[in-house]
Amino acid sequence: MWSAAILAGGRARRFGGRDKSALVVAGRSILERQLTELMALTTDILIVGGSGPAPASATARVLADRVPGLGPLGGLYTALSEASGDATIVIACDMPYVSAPFLGHLLALTRDADAVVPHTDRGYHPLCAAYTRECLAPAAARLADGRLKMIDLFEDVRVRVVTADEIGAFGHPNRLLANVNTPAEYGDLEAFQGHEP
Repeated sequence: MWSAAILAGGRARRFGGRDKSALVVAGRSILERQLTELMALTTDILIVGGSGPAPASATARVLADRVPGLGPLGGLYTALSEASGDATIVIACDMPYVSAPFLGHLLALTRDADAVVPHTDRGYHPLCAAYTRECLAPAAARLADGRLKMIDLFEDVRVRVVTADEIGAFGHPNRLLANVNTPAEYGDLEAFQGHEP
């Protein structure tokens, strides 16, 4: 069984503190778009660090971070602690174009790895990656030591890197992995409108 987690606990400082999951892209909020894709993969969906209820149409559990203020690694720790599945796809709440086929591919690769992470010319994408329960103890150890950099976790687990060429089978990597950190990036999403994944 697989699980899915949307990390929604960030403060969005560069976006004026707005809830980025509520931003509308092509007529739907990013959260609604993500839940539609995730529901094609699993019924065990978590929204970690979220402050409100999931949309009525979704069957997602909204959870507070187990240890607040520890960034994405803390969110991953909460997700893996609460997930029912053996592998969990973890995505940031500001990624409007993730697709079920792409995320399912990442999850399927966990048969031979503890973490499956995309890598493009922009580097690793640990907030659109699949993690197994084997990552829970290493994540807890790093949190306890105050070592919070997400990609450093990959030093402690078996990692399968998914290259841009491999991602390309599911759509343009820059589109699939697009996220919204600033109002300017939100505006730039228009460049992707009308382009199918």
